[in-house]
Amino acid sequence: MSQNSPLLPNSSIPQHSSQSIVLDETRIDALGSRLADWLAISKPRIAVMVLITVTVGYTLAPRENWDWAVLLWTWAGVALVSTASSALNQWLEQETDSRMRRTRNRPLPAGRMSPWEALGVGLLMGSAGCTMLVAMVNIQTAILTAATWALYVGVYTPLKRVSPICTAVGAIPGALPPVIGWAAAGANLDLASFSLFAILFLWQFPHFMAIAWKYRDEYLLAGLKMLPMGLPKPHVTGLIATAYATILIPISLLPVVAGVGGMTYFVLAIVLGLGYLAASIAFAWHERPATARRLILVSIVYLPLVLLALVGDHLGLLSMSSSAIN
Repeated sequence: MSQNSPLLPNSSIPQHSSQSIVLDETRIDALGSRLADWLAISKPRIAVMVLITVTVGYTLAPRENWDWAVLLWTWAGVALVSTASSALNQWLEQETDSRMRRTRNRPLPAGRMSPWEALGVGLLMGSAGCTMLVAMVNIQTAILTAATWALYVGVYTPLKRVSPICTAVGAIPGALPPVIGWAAAGANLDLASFSLFAILFLWQFPHFMAIAWKYRDEYLLAGLKMLPMGLPKPHVTGLIATAYATILIPISLLPVVAGVGGMTYFVLAIVLGLGYLAASIAFAWHERPATARRLILVSIVYLPLVLLALVGDHLGLLSMSSSAIN
């Protein structure tokens, strides 16, 4: 049979060319898998949320003018530190992650990434981010960002194996991003910046309580001292969530007292807070997967809406003030 027989449609392609194509496809697949692993270890969704809250703080802070260069450098530095925090968190928790069904396929416990690689890149990116903030933004922003990094990686993460107080400790770095944005604008820390911190601090507890209750068996198996720590007494986890959701309502009104929000935000904050409280009460009344999922969903909706309402109202107040002056 001829080498170019129509019955052998690929016979005209040199063997080394077909092998090259296969090798190229293999390299592309390997690169795609590598990028997917780095996305998994950097937790981009968390980084995006952090940058959004940083931007909220920058927008609300008193400043002479909007400086895009400063904001962009702040985004870059904070994004590097956020990615570093996630990488180092997973480096520290690779053993406990391997014991939980929802985390055992992460790059480190699954063996797709070297622990030394995650450690080295995490330290490098965190140091680079803090250095960038010192050089291009200001020292206060760099200190707050470094404190967030240190608390999350150095205190909260190891404390999860020791005491349920880790939830309260972890809420501190979780609430600092808007304060970082405030500092990046060059503003002094005051009641308004504290109100942003307080809102995010309190918001986290119902959110975390629902997640911890949902995955309580896995946390217990992994040896993590997360509330509600295995088989909790009925309603206790939900009551904790309800208590924090209740306190959040008056605290969410502090921006109005501090002068960065007006009546529109006042009303919306109360309405959104009551919705968050209702979901917490429902979870406390019937602690089950459906009410836990609903509370998590409501928490995810609450935060961006309340921040959007605050920013929108603040910009409206600034516009009215500018029109009155003119």
